[in-house]
Amino acid sequence: MRSASPSRAAYLLAGGRSTRMGGNKAFLNFRGQTLLERARTTLSAACGNVTIVGDPEPFASYGQVVSDVFPGCGPLAGIHAALKHSSAEVNLMLAVDMPFVSSDLLKFLLEAATDTNAMVTVPRTIRGLQPLCAVYRRAFAPFAERALREGRYKIDATFAEVPIHVIGGEKLAAAGFSDKDFFNVNTPGDYRMADEL
Repeated sequence: MRSASPSRAAYLLAGGRSTRMGGNKAFLNFRGQTLLERARTTLSAACGNVTIVGDPEPFASYGQVVSDVFPGCGPLAGIHAALKHSSAEVNLMLAVDMPFVSSDLLKFLLEAATDTNAMVTVPRTIRGLQPLCAVYRRAFAPFAERALREGRYKIDATFAEVPIHVIGGEKLAAAGFSDKDFFNVNTPGDYRMADEL
């Protein structure tokens, strides 16, 4: 008898060329851990087993790694690869360069996602939507694939085609979270700033 598909899965988006950083930011040390180790631990605490999405070579010793079906096409390609790989209905995505995301925040997003039939549950801060710390249903995969095939790589633009559930700043604040939680480390300047926060 075939076992039931898991209801949830967690994916760590570790692809990208890190050109602004000048090296693979996944292996930057941040407060005693690499960004990769930190994000992996946080995801695991929120959702169990974690699959890395990215180039298999640098991450071979970290467990299961899924490669992009559309390499070089940005984070939307990573989300697409994760959803094509997943057998879970609800899929938690986290970018490797968000060191202040907590397992409590991820659990909050997962709970919000189970209370809606929306295809994507995504937080919104003063910087806009945060699609790299969000929850996606598998049904988003064909929309992502069509956008990628058409050369449309902006995640937010694809959201216009599907029902999404946006968690605004007021709701995030009421739950004890802030804009700082979503800080991205993209450049050496960001890396220095993150260490000061």
